[in-house]
Amino acid sequence: MSLSRADVLKIANLARLALTDSELEHYGAQLSAVLDYAARLNELDLSGLDTKQDGQLGGDTRYNVMRDDVITPSLAPEDSMFNAAATAGHQFLIQSVLDE
Repeated sequence: MSLSRADVLKIANLARLALTDSELEHYGAQLSAVLDYAARLNELDLSGLDTKQDGQLGGDTRYNVMRDDVITPSLAPEDSMFNAAATAGHQFLIQSVLDE
């Protein structure tokens, strides 16, 4: 599936990217290749694969696959902020991204 220039421009706009003409062409080709590969995956015959959560063909058993919560020690605040550009107390200081 080949994306048109307008499609690539729309995707870039949604991602808030300002792309040059050469970047539009380059990324358009890459996005088209990804979509072509995804389309090829739709051609696979998956009818013989087990899609049950329990891994048994024809089984109806379902169970929680999440791990147990275990309390483990975490980093000390000083260690977690060691490489921070700016901090205040035990908080990261970042540049505001919203206009006030």
